Amino acid sequence: MRRSLAFLVGALPVLLAGVLVAPAVAADADGAEGADGFTIKDPRITESSGLVASRAHPGVYWTHNDSDDGAFLYAVDSKTGETVATVTMTGVGRPRDVEAISIGPNGHLYVGDIGDNLNGAWDHVWIYELPEPKQLKDQSIRATQYDVKYADGARDAEALMVHPKTGRAYIVSKNEDGGGLYEGPAKLSASGTNTFKRIGDIGLWVTDGAFSPDGKRLAVRGYFGGLAYTWNGGKVKQEDRLNVPLQGQGESIAYTPDGSTLLYGSEGSGSSVEPEDAPGAGGGDGKSSSGDGGSASGDGTDDGMNADLTKGAIALGAALVVIYGLKRLFRREPRD
Repeated sequence: MRRSLAFLVGALPVLLAGVLVAPAVAADADGAEGADGFTIKDPRITESSGLVASRAHPGVYWTHNDSDDGAFLYAVDSKTGETVATVTMTGVGRPRDVEAISIGPNGHLYVGDIGDNLNGAWDHVWIYELPEPKQLKDQSIRATQYDVKYADGARDAEALMVHPKTGRAYIVSKNEDGGGLYEGPAKLSASGTNTFKRIGDIGLWVTDGAFSPDGKRLAVRGYFGGLAYTWNGGKVKQEDRLNVPLQGQGESIAYTPDGSTLLYGSEGSGSSVEPEDAPGAGGGDGKSSSGDGGSASGDGTDDGMNADLTKGAIALGAALVVIYGLKRLFRREPRD
């Protein structure tokens, strides 16, 4: 979704704060598909807003533009950044503001036409469901369209997550004061309205979210930060902060299929998808290095804080070196 210059200027202090504490990008996670990150090369993909790993085609990630670009999904090869298939959804009318994509335990893709530029002016939004194609080629696939409303009134949202074990759909609303976690019916219905009910609070202005492959964690991101929650059947508990890379307009988040790495995408032409270690690195089993399913520091306090301070000190030192170098550069006499 396009953002105003005023927003970016207002967010500059947060961005600068992130520079001082952001750790380095994670290295390749033992060969996990897409764990090195990639750059989207397709000139048609200028507003990549959702991202999910294919189940049928290793190394392929599905994405889409947001707003009213059309009913198109793009399969991107993470090794080359090239689009290897374009799917046109049929049976869904004209999408309004497609913001998210997820995949269910049935191998179907779920597409969230859930954005609302007018912040709650539309009394309903849509989710589209379609089987992931067995062959990667340009094709049209008929999707099922679900009408969605919220029990407490219309709102804007950009995060749709389908639980990898239960197949239940969840949405996180988008608000600068923090979003709400909404749970859909046990099974979506194409013949009536699907009412999503608020079951929890998310302390972030959320632009996307993703379940870990084992379904034990929920990761959400915003423009300049992210949070990891333990799932606990929907009784979410904040576990840790995510190491979100600095991006022009951070819009998407996805797990690699083994759960070891989180991939972060951004809007823009030739946008990059950047990797970071997922909570409980290598966490396909949902366990942290402490072995208790919590944060690596056990209770997530002293050790975690010390680690953050150490990372912050290193980053600060690096920033000072850069500033010193720039000062020396600008002090040089201009050449003829």
